[in-house]
Amino acid sequence: MTSAIEPHPDAPAAAPPAAPPTAHRAPRWSLPALLAILVLAGALYAWNLSSSNLNSFYSAAVYSGTQSWKAWFFGSIDAGNFLTVDKPPLALMTMGLSCRVLGFGTWQMMLPQIAAALGTIWILHASVKRVWGHAAAAIAALVLALTPITVAINRDNNPDTLLVLLMVGGAALALRATRDGRLLPLLASAACFGLAFNTKMLQGYIALPAVLAVYLYASHLGWARKVRNLVLAAVVLVVSSFWWATAVSLIPADERPYIGGSTDGSAWDLIMGYNGLGRILGGEGNGGGGGGGGGGFSGAAGLGRLFNETLGGQISWLIPFAAIALVGGLVLRGRAPRTDLTRAALVLWGGWLLLHYVTFATAEGTMHPYYTTAVAPGIAALCGGGGVMLLRAFRTDKRWAWVLPVALGVTGIWSVVLLRRASGWNGWLWPVIALVMAAALAGLLLLRTSSGRRLRLFAVAVAAAVVATVAGPAAYSFSAPLSSGRAGGMGGTNPTAGPSTGGGMGGPGGGRGGFPGGGEMPGGREGGGSAQDGGAPQGGGEMPGGGRMPGGGEAPEGDFPGGSQQGGGMPGGGDMPGGGQESGSGKQESGQRGGATRGPGGMGGGVDSDMIAYLEKHQDGAKWLLAVSNSQSAAQIILSTKKPVISMYGFTGSDKGMTVAKLKKLVKSGQLHYIQVGEGGMGGPMGGGNDVGSAVTAWVKKHGTAVKSSEYSKSSKSSDSSSSSQSLYRLDPSDVD
Repeated sequence: MTSAIEPHPDAPAAAPPAAPPTAHRAPRWSLPALLAILVLAGALYAWNLSSSNLNSFYSAAVYSGTQSWKAWFFGSIDAGNFLTVDKPPLALMTMGLSCRVLGFGTWQMMLPQIAAALGTIWILHASVKRVWGHAAAAIAALVLALTPITVAINRDNNPDTLLVLLMVGGAALALRATRDGRLLPLLASAACFGLAFNTKMLQGYIALPAVLAVYLYASHLGWARKVRNLVLAAVVLVVSSFWWATAVSLIPADERPYIGGSTDGSAWDLIMGYNGLGRILGGEGNGGGGGGGGGGFSGAAGLGRLFNETLGGQISWLIPFAAIALVGGLVLRGRAPRTDLTRAALVLWGGWLLLHYVTFATAEGTMHPYYTTAVAPGIAALCGGGGVMLLRAFRTDKRWAWVLPVALGVTGIWSVVLLRRASGWNGWLWPVIALVMAAALAGLLLLRTSSGRRLRLFAVAVAAAVVATVAGPAAYSFSAPLSSGRAGGMGGTNPTAGPSTGGGMGGPGGGRGGFPGGGEMPGGREGGGSAQDGGAPQGGGEMPGGGRMPGGGEAPEGDFPGGSQQGGGMPGGGDMPGGGQESGSGKQESGQRGGATRGPGGMGGGVDSDMIAYLEKHQDGAKWLLAVSNSQSAAQIILSTKKPVISMYGFTGSDKGMTVAKLKKLVKSGQLHYIQVGEGGMGGPMGGGNDVGSAVTAWVKKHGTAVKSSEYSKSSKSSDSSSSSQSLYRLDPSDVD
């Protein structure tokens, strides 16, 4: 194995190596280094997990999947299968299977997520090692493990962790197919990208153009075999991508749940609309423009978005270095043959980085910070592989003596800028990074041509440069498990790492939560903006930090939505989604309900304990305990009571899941008795303002019987709940025309 600090054939004008770096015996440190990185990553992802950090929207769907195989297949938020989440269910399926086997709880739900995150590191390490060697692979694995937003999302139950695993697996397999010319790895790559589509739809395809370009250009096969192989791969891609949507469409609409996030209840509309072009162009429940919709979460759309105050500290630390390494690596391989594997890998991971960067930077629809975790594998691979190439060129060619120092210097300066943005947060760190980086650069320049014993000093300088490079993102990453509280300003709905900076969401490192702009909802309206995927609910409740929450609960300052306090504890001993405590057997005990419920994380509104007790007492054999306007509120009650609750209008409050005709049918059959409606909460005015929601609310108020708050609330001073913004109504079969 050629050392990363010795002359190597990757110097300019050199021919490609006759065998890949891994053809030689692995150094003794390689496997222990990988295992150490995996242990570190596992600790970052698993330590101090709490149900308060999880997204209650997905937690409820996972729980419902443990109660009903139909809910498991569709991804229904309730076990009664009225409405699904707004994503395909693959990630929920993996978590649901784990919870079916081990019992429903925080660590049982997160076990597949943590395994997927560690698997991603392993796969990236193996792929980089085959091209650039063991040193490059170790650096790539370390960078990926310590990317702040990756640590934050890998501690959550959002689908992005599984998405990244499948995409990285697909890219690594495609690169192997390019190298070996074998069909099976290419088909497996297509299957991975298809499964990624079934995890988060079109986002799973972002890297596909780079994969296709590399295979077409760099494969040593003839054009006829390339085309044949790609046609077969396309068939696999289509089947693995659309099997779920096809199966859903074959089931009559009245026998399946309404597909959340769609405008017509179909999976195809969800693919093309809310989870498709709507993410790029806005609309379809995604808001619009950089200042609304996604702008409220990640800043205004534009090519500089990933460097702004919200996203910069989450993902941008090593983007400058990766970009320089990519360009430098391509120049170094300029004379290599068309089939050169090193250049193919540079194009693949460079294309990965560029495609994801442009997509996320320019997206006018919903854009949460945690989406950018998909950028991290490209950055990591280029830092590892491209960085080793720059180091070898630095050692062997005086024309390249300035490139690596410039790349490291720019990285050090950008780290200082990012850390100084977090005013008052570990203020000692940026001077230390600046000092260590300066010393490392001096050592590199002074010892560039060293040999013998002085070579060890050069290795120390290289190690110091690596430490200075990763120290900033590592500090952000370590704040997530050490904060013993919510990730980001909104728990599991919008996880971030590190401190609060600028107008972005507060991080777990001590920054305050809330929306950019001082309490306004994304979209610019106070308390009435459209809720976004993983974001806050629509409607009149105030945000964390105090004030009324959707559903009528009060959120004391510093508490979680629904009145819960921050939770901590190791997996296996922490708080359960929905409020119960985990037992040694993994089973869940009943938790407290209502405004005092230990919150399952995420936005969702307080759960009135008196009201819930009343509903359970008077459920009278109904299939659903209650119908509410949006999925966050339904999720909180599902997790608290372990009973099906209808979300009438989905996550954003704009789905047309409930209609007057459906409601009449449910009431007539005795499957539903209670509905909560009203203005300014639980989905916004009349269920998000759509015509169907307004018609349902009007019908309920006309035919239902208002339940006085005095009937269930001992502390209520009001004799008639219909005077409040959230009104509870009882409907019986006799009320249906």
